[in-house]
Amino acid sequence: MSSVPRLVIAAPSSGSGKTTVATGLMAAFAARGLVVSPHKVGPDYIDPGYHTLATGRAGRNLDAYLCGPELVAPLFLHGARGCDLAVVEGVMGLYDGAAGEGELASTAHVAKLLRAPVVLVVDASSQSRSVAALVHGFASWDPEVRVGGVILNKVGSGRHEELLREALDSAGVPVLGVLRRSPQVDTPSRHLGLVPVAERRSDAADAVAAMAAQVGQGCDLEALWALARGAGALTCAPWEPPVSTTDRRQVVAVAGGPAFTFSYAEHTELLAAAGAEVAAFDPLRDEQLPEGTSGLVIGGGFPEVYAAELSGNEPLRKAVAELALSGAPVAAECAGLLYLCRELDGQPMCGVLDATARMTGRLTLGYRDAVAVGDSVLAVAGTRMRGHEFHRTVVEPGAGAAPAWGVRAPVRRVEGFVQQGVHASYLHTHWASRPGVARRFVERCRTS
Repeated sequence: MSSVPRLVIAAPSSGSGKTTVATGLMAAFAARGLVVSPHKVGPDYIDPGYHTLATGRAGRNLDAYLCGPELVAPLFLHGARGCDLAVVEGVMGLYDGAAGEGELASTAHVAKLLRAPVVLVVDASSQSRSVAALVHGFASWDPEVRVGGVILNKVGSGRHEELLREALDSAGVPVLGVLRRSPQVDTPSRHLGLVPVAERRSDAADAVAAMAAQVGQGCDLEALWALARGAGALTCAPWEPPVSTTDRRQVVAVAGGPAFTFSYAEHTELLAAAGAEVAAFDPLRDEQLPEGTSGLVIGGGFPEVYAAELSGNEPLRKAVAELALSGAPVAAECAGLLYLCRELDGQPMCGVLDATARMTGRLTLGYRDAVAVGDSVLAVAGTRMRGHEFHRTVVEPGAGAAPAWGVRAPVRRVEGFVQQGVHASYLHTHWASRPGVARRFVERCRTS
């Protein structure tokens, strides 16, 4: 049984200030000497980078769609092991989940699975008395969701704060913080959200410090700490990656650096447990793959932003192509798929796949149900997995490409590539839901 103190930071809608408040709370409590475990609801890869900066611990995702509701609490306990406090940043509005799936994967759903109190962050910039109706509605909508307090964000003045507090006196939800408008905590955005920490590390550190200062000054940290300690006990065991008994370690190179920042912490843990020696490399700077590489994992990120630099690193592009041609296992998701194409926006890439990629103005976004079309280094034909798409690019394949997945939503289609040892797809998947994926990949590294 575990009773890690914990809070879920939610909001009525996106853009209310969840990331500012959650990151600021993480950093403020860490500055007090607490070991803080950072978490993010949903498939977001960028916010956890800021959480990591605030706490010094890996930011972890809790996704009831990708992993299933039954894994949410075990994955939480795995990440929070040995911590004094856990802060969970929500996604979208409190009750917004997977489209057409009711509460599934919503912040409210995860809060219930974690038996955690919710702190509602409200953008109060354009309201006064109406805030009471808004908070009352969110607090009473689902009696199983415990809204333990509200933090008012973007408050304009002392008088504005006074009016908001007067209105909320009747709502029965305590005000745990008031934050004024501050450009110092703003973080730059672009076509897929915030700019990742890896691309602006010094500026990001300053932004996180500003968030910590603002939240530390504007919020009642003692009341929030007391609320967190009132979370219900969890009776499940922490998640553990299944461990291989082999002594023969395989070097699996994992792409990182500013161009490839999208990765779940559990993926490298699963690879290591399956018998891999995980070796990170940066395709923007490293001209060779790590010594002894027998498998390659290229996750998501922003290769479109760094297309010229990636293209300019011809020695590495050649090394990747040679590895793939040898039949070694290569797993690529989204950005990794683009990097393996012949070209991206006219810039030469690795040329592993007979395909070209280009940016568009259209956002492709959403959860997907997928089934493996054929056998690959990741799965046998018929394996079902859930994934997530998030990109503004399109890939135009050449003739005769074998697809990776059959995708059911939003329309039935095939997607991705399977070619020798290469599995490349737009789908982001969470391997904790299918630990056999990592085991199969590492085993193929031994036999290829």
